[in-house]
Amino acid sequence: MHEDRGVARTIVERMSEPTSTPRLDNDIDLRIVTALAADGRTTLATLSTLTGLSTSAVQSRVQRLEQRGAITGYRALIDPGAVGLPVSAFLEITVLDPAAVFDLGARLGSHPEIESCYAISGDAGHLAVARVATTADLAALLVRLRTSLPAQVRATIVLSTLFEARPLPAPA
Repeated sequence: MHEDRGVARTIVERMSEPTSTPRLDNDIDLRIVTALAADGRTTLATLSTLTGLSTSAVQSRVQRLEQRGAITGYRALIDPGAVGLPVSAFLEITVLDPAAVFDLGARLGSHPEIESCYAISGDAGHLAVARVATTADLAALLVRLRTSLPAQVRATIVLSTLFEARPLPAPA
């Protein structure tokens, strides 16, 4: 019993450790990241026009934002249906063994159907997004997860997507 409390305390300590969040230096950085969030292919020339800086100054700022972790990458947003993955589901994961939380990300990451996973507040503790071709594929994924994880896994199938992957709003 005391061992479980020790594991739980370690989990809480790890989750509450301060993280270093990259901050933007000023309004110019905010204009750059807002433009790139809306269109990752925005040219340096366009960013230069938006900010009033030279192209080389904008390039330096973009590189600095990348190095500091404010810009974490660039990617195309693909319609899952276009690549044969029209079925989306939210998976609520309730870990039954507190020690299993430490490697849950690695375990879930080994399943290519799982697009993302979040530690959340509430009963479940974790929420994942899965994309599959059919409901039969989702059922097979659930069987694999339920037999390989010390966790309860509950799925909610997405009927339609109203919006997703919106650019972050600019702070007021």
